[in-house]
Amino acid sequence: MSLLIHTGGTIGMVPGPDGLTPGEGIVEAAVGKRARVVSFDPLLDSADVGPSHWNHLLDLIEAENGPVVITHGTDTMAYTGAALAQALVGWPHPVVLTGAMHPLGLQLDAEANLELALAVTPPAGVWLAFADQLLPAGHLVKADSSGDKAFRAVAVQDMPEATWEKRRFAQKRLAVLTLSPGLPVTMLEAALAELDAAVLRVFGAGTIPSDPGIEAALTNAQIPLRAVTTCENGGLAKGAYAAGAALWRAGVENGEAETPEAALINLWLRLPA
Repeated sequence: MSLLIHTGGTIGMVPGPDGLTPGEGIVEAAVGKRARVVSFDPLLDSADVGPSHWNHLLDLIEAENGPVVITHGTDTMAYTGAALAQALVGWPHPVVLTGAMHPLGLQLDAEANLELALAVTPPAGVWLAFADQLLPAGHLVKADSSGDKAFRAVAVQDMPEATWEKRRFAQKRLAVLTLSPGLPVTMLEAALAELDAAVLRVFGAGTIPSDPGIEAALTNAQIPLRAVTTCENGGLAKGAYAAGAALWRAGVENGEAETPEAALINLWLRLPA
């Protein structure tokens, strides 16, 4: 019998006075005897899921030492997918994430997504079972905030094979920062001073505003910085545009085709505890 970890999310929610909220026993009733269910306490809207919860999931997955299904909210599914995919490199068993855009009991997408997650037998790796698809979960994009076909997977180079080793997320301060037009240099400097590492979302194939203050802020930052594009596909091309040269002069890492979520996890796992 496989393990199902229920973290919370829309799939197991019920109406509340302020909108949908996690409900007790919803997923357990739907799963029945097909899997052993371990639920987070308290159940979480995925907006509240972060590194301590990723570590808890890893503890449960490694203790099970077999196939695992995880029910999870969709809003931060891409972060959790990237976190588990990178932390479990070399792990010999599949982990299947699923969730829904509507709660169980409405006979919309939740029932089908849960059935798919419980029925599939993928190879080792971390996957998303959603809308009749099985997607690699390491570079997910939530492309629709309300439609049932909410996710796409960005094509990136496969991670190199590696021997599994225990990996956990340190309690550090990280963020994804967007270098938008007109961004005040003082704001960028202040943000970088508060962080242990940061992902920079930059334009197109890797350009930023031609502001000497921005280049100085990046050069003077005493933390790891990793750049990714604001575009969904294509990634960064170092040296393609002069307007991007300041990034590389400042020593910013090239995240290439990584999603912002995957780039953030890349940095997080490299930080010392």
